[in-house]
Formats: sequence, C-alpha cells, structure tokens
Amino acid sequence: MARITASVYTSHVPAIGAALDLGKSNEPYWQPVFKGYDFSKQWLKDNKPDVIFLVYNDHANAFSLDMIPTFAIGTAAEFTPADEGWGPRPVPKVMGHPELAGHIAQSVIQQDFDLTIVNKMDVDHGLTVPLSLMCGQPQAWPCAVIPFAVNVVQYPVPSGRRCFELGKAIRRAVESYDEPLNVQIWGTGGMSHQLQGPRAGLINKEFDNDFLDKLIADPAAAAAIPHIDYVREAGSEGIELVMWLVARGAMGDQAGGKPPKVAHRFYHVPASNTAVGHLILENP
Repeated sequence: MARITASVYTSHVPAIGAALDLGKSNEPYWQPVFKGYDFSKQWLKDNKPDVIFLVYNDHANAFSLDMIPTFAIGTAAEFTPADEGWGPRPVPKVMGHPELAGHIAQSVIQQDFDLTIVNKMDVDHGLTVPLSLMCGQPQAWPCAVIPFAVNVVQYPVPSGRRCFELGKAIRRAVESYDEPLNVQIWGTGGMSHQLQGPRAGLINKEFDNDFLDKLIADPAAAAAIPHIDYVREAGSEGIELVMWLVARGAMGDQAGGKPPKVAHRFYHVPASNTAVGHLILENP
C-alpha cells in the first residue's frame, strides 16, 4: 500500500518566489529566510517521495470569486504555473498523479467529505513557492504533485477541526491505494499576517510559535482554535494556518501510531510583510 512518510509545513509568501526568480536570494534581507531551508533541501533529496500531496490556497487564479470550492483536488496529468498579473513564474510545469488523485477523491468523498474534482487548472505561488523553497531551481520538480486547494480567501471558510479530520481521511485514502508509493503531505500558507486595513503588517511571534508547539505536541488543541482567534491574534490572513492542520491530521499518530519526529523547525521575521514558519515532521 501507499504510505504517508512525512509532512512538511511552510509559508508560501509570493515575494519569496520573486526573490528567487530575480536572483535576490543572497541579498542581506533575504539570506536569513533562505538559510532556514538549507537543511530542508538536503532533507528532501535524502527523503525523496514518489508523490507530494500539496495543500495550498488559490489566490483567484484557478478560481475566481464567481466560484470558490471549499476543497478542490487536482486530478490532471500536469498543471501550468499561473500568470498572476506579471507573467507566470519561470518554474517547471507541475506533473500530477491522476491515478492516486482519483483514488483519493473517490475514497475521501465516500468518507463524507465533499471535494471538487478539478481536471484542469493553473497553479499559483501558493503551490510553486513551497516547491521552490524545498527544491531550489531545478529543470523539473523531483516528483509528482497532487494540488489540493482549500478556500481561505472568501468566508465562510472551513474550520480547523474540519481540516484536521479531512487530513485523517486523506491518510486513510492513501493507505488504501494498492501501490507502494512514498507520499508526503505538505501544508502551506501563513503564518501571522494581514495585508490590508489599519492592522496591515501585523505579525504575532508569540501566537505563531505557540501554534507550532501545538502542531507538534497537541494538534487537537490547534484544531480547536476558533476562526475569530486566528483573525484577532494572527491577522486576517492568519486563517491560512488551517491548511497546516490538513497535513497534521494525516500523520500516523492520529491513527494510533507513535508521535512524529521533528526533523526541522524554522521561524523568521520578516519576509515581505509576514512571518515565515517552517516545520518538517517524520512518521516513525
């Protein structure tokens, strides 16, 4: 059977992608950010998966405000980087895994989660920036990627508990796939930030690090955080952290296994107008 071997959590700040694409990663402002991923790039080479199930949010590129699915799974064979207004990022095309994606869709829907099945879509920085942070600038991404978009843009958005339970369903789906695939699940977005209004630029280091602590040792407590706390404490865009709970719910300890091993933890302020958080957890 297939197995989820690790989960990766990271911010997906668009300015990080621009810094890489424009050759600014060694500038003093950006050096500390990218240094936090040096370990991660080597770790991914040493722990190369067959498939990455990548949880992210679309930023009105694949979906407009005319139609916003709560949960959407990409089932195509390939996904093109989106033009977000200044041209698509100069990164490789994302190659999908239609067979596993279709199986996950079937299984998760039968577990009473409603997914939108997307057979064609472009993927924006929410998906490509995490790949760049973990893989650098390769000619091709090292493995297949299944995009999984969560609506955290237009209210109402799914609860943290719903996302956490969805992760458990995804793990069950992966483990019922009849092929010995090594699968990693990545949760992206966050951490604390607000892009507009009087609190634009808000960063809450205490909340962010407490969330990381909970995610590692008490994910059920993290899943119980209400929406209003994300907005109040982490800014209007801090709600993106619910996507990390999808990945955390898919780890083996949530099915009676041993607690995950913390392979790497990193936190840095600032990167553009946000905090950058990063975590790698390995299933024993």
